[in-house]
Amino acid sequence: MLTQQQVEFYHENGYLTVDKVLSDAEVADLQRVTDEFVQKAAAFTDHTDFYDLEPGHTAHDPQVRRLKSPIDHHDVYRSTIEHDGILDIVAQLIGDDIRTNGNKLNMKSADYGSPVEWHQDWSFYPHTNDDILAVGVCIDEMTEANGALLVIPGSHKGPTYDHHQDGRFCGAVNDPDFTPDNVVALEVPAGGISIHHVRTLHGSAPNYSGAPRRLLLFQYVAADAWPLTGAGDWDAFNGNLLRGEPTNVPRMADLPVRMPLPGPVRGGSIYETQSVLENKTWAR
Repeated sequence: MLTQQQVEFYHENGYLTVDKVLSDAEVADLQRVTDEFVQKAAAFTDHTDFYDLEPGHTAHDPQVRRLKSPIDHHDVYRSTIEHDGILDIVAQLIGDDIRTNGNKLNMKSADYGSPVEWHQDWSFYPHTNDDILAVGVCIDEMTEANGALLVIPGSHKGPTYDHHQDGRFCGAVNDPDFTPDNVVALEVPAGGISIHHVRTLHGSAPNYSGAPRRLLLFQYVAADAWPLTGAGDWDAFNGNLLRGEPTNVPRMADLPVRMPLPGPVRGGSIYETQSVLENKTWAR
């Protein structure tokens, strides 16, 4: 559980790290299963509904930059998104009724892990309120050298920046008023977690080190935060409830919103969507 000081730090700065949330055995299971999936990627030559491949991927040297919705593909990932230690922490930050609206495993393999340009998750999925956060479960130690998650403290209280280029959503900040100042690298040991608010500006540099950085990302949403793009089927929507009770009474908040429309030129993953960006922070 978090201390009151940690809760206040999160609300003030828009991020938090917590060590030793998972046991060594749980981390080892995640590492083993992830290694197995990377090896199986050797059978593919292009992106799939599950695999997002690095540009240098080959059958002899499988390189994966993302597993899409891993909780649908193995129980070890499913049990982690439902982990009581994680949910107890999330409940202290957004309330007891918790839904998920997405999950992925972003990988930065040694010496070549792809960067992620500066963005706000809020630009991808605006809701009726912003009691929404992402938890990053560190499968490996996350350091600045191997491509740690980078955040800008307090940016969750600021504007929603333009994430469009030539009138189309590009999944990255493309705003002349944006400068990445006061950047903090979230360094977390394996088994710890990072947490960032849905409006916090964040990104990550390439992995220039010889150590991998695999981050299992879970999106958690207060049950009374409803997507502005629509909830869809009621039963399917509530099938994503992890704790508490569903509600058909969204809580409304006065927040700056930009819709992710018109849609991107390239879809499939944030890497593909951001690939069209002309003014990149990190060279590919």
